[in-house]
Amino acid sequence: MESEIEPATTGQEATRPRRADAVRNITAILEAATECLSRDPDVSIAEIAAAAGVGRITLYGHFKTRAELVDAVLASTVEQADRLLGATDTSGDPRAALVRLTTASWQIVDRFRNLTVVAMRELPPERMLAVHDLIMRRIESIIERGQRSGDFRTDLPTPWLVAVAVNLMHLAATETAAGRVSSDEVPGLLSATLLAALSPQRSAAVPAAGHPPTAR
Repeated sequence: MESEIEPATTGQEATRPRRADAVRNITAILEAATECLSRDPDVSIAEIAAAAGVGRITLYGHFKTRAELVDAVLASTVEQADRLLGATDTSGDPRAALVRLTTASWQIVDRFRNLTVVAMRELPPERMLAVHDLIMRRIESIIERGQRSGDFRTDLPTPWLVAVAVNLMHLAATETAAGRVSSDEVPGLLSATLLAALSPQRSAAVPAAGHPPTAR
């Protein structure tokens, strides 16, 4: 008599519940971390785990450090933000388009400004820029269009101007979180500062370090 042989899929089926549980745990952790960090940038890992309905060991099984968790939350949030910004009208006049994109971006940043603060504190600057790559491309496209039309300056590298725009947004989040400016003030401040920084400059020599310009 031939011996009974277990179906070849038995092993795979046995692992499916664990994989599904892992996916559910990761989703729950990211959602809880987003909510907790947005509310309190100093929230503990234990509090995040409790909010996610998992133990600290389970959380650390997926995210080995607090910085790794913050990184994952930031990346997820930026991806969502980029999809929302895709609905923003960035056609027409580059200056007006940049103001619209900046205003829309601030609405998202303001919602998650504490997350931005903690990410700036726990992640290196180069990682912050890398995570924002999708959004930076949108800004870069508008700036390049404005440079071609003569609305924006061309005497400074475009990547530098894009970085200025992104970091200015982060600065706004920090200043708002510290209570030095109100959320309602930020769109106007961002627009005025960015447009001034990007406007074509009259020819002017930049003094060397240690040599202030001569008074006239």
